[in-house]
Amino acid sequence: MPPSSASSTDSTKSATGGVQSLERAFDLLERMADAGGEVGLSELSASSGLPLPTIHRLMRTLVVCGYVRQQANRRYALGPRLIRLGESASRLLGTWARPYLARLVEETGETANMALLDGDEIVYVAQVPSKHSMRMFTEVGRRVLPHSTGVGKALLANTPDPEVRALLARTGMPAATEKTITTPEGFLAALEDVRRLGYAIDDNEQEIGVRCLAVSVPNSPTAAAISISGPAGRVTEVATEKIVPILQQVAGELSEALANQNPA
Repeated sequence: MPPSSASSTDSTKSATGGVQSLERAFDLLERMADAGGEVGLSELSASSGLPLPTIHRLMRTLVVCGYVRQQANRRYALGPRLIRLGESASRLLGTWARPYLARLVEETGETANMALLDGDEIVYVAQVPSKHSMRMFTEVGRRVLPHSTGVGKALLANTPDPEVRALLARTGMPAATEKTITTPEGFLAALEDVRRLGYAIDDNEQEIGVRCLAVSVPNSPTAAAISISGPAGRVTEVATEKIVPILQQVAGELSEALANQNPA
């Protein structure tokens, strides 16, 4: 069947010089992710400003390719083929981050990590271990809940309170240690501290005897944070004053490096 004039318009160049239909398709995928992974066509039309026929055509293509699937209730959900892309992208992001994490280790002496917010969970995508004989180790690929980690606090610090409450309601707030924050009010207060201080702390909340300092990576293509972790006896208040500026500087440099990977 010959293409309609509308579909021909979709394949024209966009104002940025790219292919308009591709830009629109990726925009719809990101809107679906922002909405929790499942939406209706009318919701996408309202949020994107695109007409329903255009959205229906793009979604039909994404369904055929496996990047979107249609539910029994006729709503659309992110598809399984995105998982492979996401996992590969996470590994690549971790690879790009490793030199910056290595610098953190050199300048702070502690183990450095990078973590992403994946759905309702934190996933560690890169680590460079400390050279100390007593050091912290987190397996790359490990998943934890945000409420008991420094990186979780850093990643959620600028998320609206209702969205944070909804996330906590979905995950629950189990206590990993006696110092874990286990109430939404306590966690929201901790996020306020992150915004005020410019960094997050996990003070024996994930594991007794371990302190972690974390900051978000500004303008990262996906929500990301870097951290250092070490024994509480080394990551003291005095050490924190020296480590945090280094964390913030490295996060800024990593942000610039990631931006340069995607030139306009």
